[in-house]
Amino acid sequence: MDRFPPPVSGAFPVLGHIVEFIRKPVELIGRGSREVGGVFSLRLPGRRAVVLLGAERNRFFFAETDRKLSIRTAYPFFERMFSPEFYFFAGVEEYRRQREIVVPRFQGRQLDGYVTAMLDETAAFEEHLGDAGEFNLTDELGPLVMRIAARCFLGPDFGSRMDRDFFAEFRRFSAGMNPALPQRLPLPSVVRSNHARDRLRAALGGMIRERRANPVSPPDFLQTLAEATYADGTPVPDLVLVNMILLFTWAGHETTTGHISWALVDLLGNPEHVERVRAETGEIDLAGVKRLAHLDNCLHETERLHPVAHVLVRQAAETFELDGHVIPEGTMVIAAPSVSHRLPAEHARPDEFRPDRFTEGREGKLERQALIGFGGGLHRCTGVHFAYLEMKVVIARLLRRYDFSLLDPDPRPVPGMHTKWPDSPCRVRYVKRVPAVV
Repeated sequence: MDRFPPPVSGAFPVLGHIVEFIRKPVELIGRGSREVGGVFSLRLPGRRAVVLLGAERNRFFFAETDRKLSIRTAYPFFERMFSPEFYFFAGVEEYRRQREIVVPRFQGRQLDGYVTAMLDETAAFEEHLGDAGEFNLTDELGPLVMRIAARCFLGPDFGSRMDRDFFAEFRRFSAGMNPALPQRLPLPSVVRSNHARDRLRAALGGMIRERRANPVSPPDFLQTLAEATYADGTPVPDLVLVNMILLFTWAGHETTTGHISWALVDLLGNPEHVERVRAETGEIDLAGVKRLAHLDNCLHETERLHPVAHVLVRQAAETFELDGHVIPEGTMVIAAPSVSHRLPAEHARPDEFRPDRFTEGREGKLERQALIGFGGGLHRCTGVHFAYLEMKVVIARLLRRYDFSLLDPDPRPVPGMHTKWPDSPCRVRYVKRVPAVV
């Protein structure tokens, strides 16, 4: 008897589910959940794929990463976008060595300096907006998020002279992500991504060399990397350093742009929560941001409803059993925050925006622990605290100074395998509050 997980319906001869997986992955996985349950298979040409849903299976997914499940072989496009021996694409020990270099830059006092940069860039954004108007959320918030990342990771001089072309360059770089297609195909998106990668590497490598020649004090994120050594004193190769800057600047804009845009959509669609955020907002410094408990709950509720990384992938490094099913070595194993976060058995009224669910005692704590929009385990996003800090600073300040209204209510996520930003148009109208609150 075949103990491989049962398939979801709708597979075509030869092609299986590949067309739907590329075009409508969330809808396909949602149908599998309704038809089969928490463990089922997809038919993809030339490979097996299994989807795991629910909090318990998600814990397995992250706990077994680097053991029964491999992250290295699951994202072939990342090896092309970065390099095979970089960060979590490298072996476990090398990943830990590289991670130790950057983790301190996302902790403790380092965050305080980032708040200043975030406020300065948000103030400049307000000058750009003026007193009233309208804009498409991702078109304007994307460059703002990129400027904040550039200023925090690359220094104030670079942040001040960065133009929108840098943002466009990262969008071209991002276009190379596609786990379902062979990486050797010379697709236009892949070619553009490779060219953008090479241009970005050249620019960032030059910045590292410039910092070594002209160090700044106190050292910022870029200076720390330029002088970095491993724990044993071995110098960190320049390609690793360039890839680190590339990864954190790219990831910081790719996920945060989508998350902050969805957060404003959710808040503006539920104006009572806008007023609660305004009521708790005092001085916006590191201590003040930590007191924004309701805004924090709102952002977590947006993570639940609109995880920008809608699917997470591993590859079975060995054959194993799960819930009575056999998962053969080499199988693509998929976790889907986009579906797991809305399972009715685990999230009450799953399609509603209810930030207060996280304050409901033990159940609220379990709800928050079940969120995997930023991954989990050792491979949870290194910059998650930076991302939440940034979103709180920007949203708290903008809501104090402007009244916003949605011109395109109920936007849909962008289709396909892309990170799930709100699809355009997703416009807001704004007017400065009178008197403007500083």
